[in-house]
Amino acid sequence: MTPARPLTLVTGASAGIGAAFARDLAARGHDLVLTARRVERLEALADELRAAHGATVTVWPADLAAPDAVHRLCDSLAERGLEVDWLINNAGYGVAGTFDANEWPVHEAFIRVLMTAPTELAWRLLPGMRRRGYGRIINVASLAGHVPSSAGHTLYAASKAYLIKFSQSLALENRHLGIHVCALCPGFTWSEFHDVTGTRALMNKLPGFMWQTAEAVVREGHDAVERGDVVHVTGGVNRFIKALMKLLPDRLTLWLSARESKRYRDLGELS
Repeated sequence: MTPARPLTLVTGASAGIGAAFARDLAARGHDLVLTARRVERLEALADELRAAHGATVTVWPADLAAPDAVHRLCDSLAERGLEVDWLINNAGYGVAGTFDANEWPVHEAFIRVLMTAPTELAWRLLPGMRRRGYGRIINVASLAGHVPSSAGHTLYAASKAYLIKFSQSLALENRHLGIHVCALCPGFTWSEFHDVTGTRALMNKLPGFMWQTAEAVVREGHDAVERGDVVHVTGGVNRFIKALMKLLPDRLTLWLSARESKRYRDLGELS
């Protein structure tokens, strides 16, 4: 049964889709655990949600690239008697440039945040959800996980494709226990993502109809996971792109990806 006040853990909650999820779920009667690196932003958001919705909000500053971050977070929740009903695996970022343009520690940290942390969080929190017979897990993937990868940002699409496949398996293993798992796949979303990667000027060349607000992505994500959708691509334009890429020959889609990479990616020497 749905708890009277579900407890939701949101990673990457300081901005963008993560903050939008926190606001949306607090308005729906959820209590929250918010985690990200920027403690000042987390505290400000927590104060906002307490004042606006009377939510109980726990702030846990953490860098999910640290090998023990998830373990320490889950141990702290257990010590406080907090049982997570909803998990929003949202934390993420991009690494600009080609694969060999970055040192290995940069890629290692990326893999920990985008792949290892969401996998470990699900592994540590699923037993409680299974025991209680209720749970929701949203893994924020991307349209990039469905279309051919680009040159540059080499690991980004790969990590998102992993989250999609991971979500499908988790959903099949747990849906009979009242646990819904959804890979949420937005396209271009208005947030700080491209400011952090230094590609805002390139992204501003894209037409406006390609973009969604974080709030629109979150509304679709909430409805999708409650319906039991295992994979949900947000926005009609993005769903059209996904369908089109499935119909076109691989050689053509890779050519299109190579062409667009030169226009919208920071490729260093390849640009």
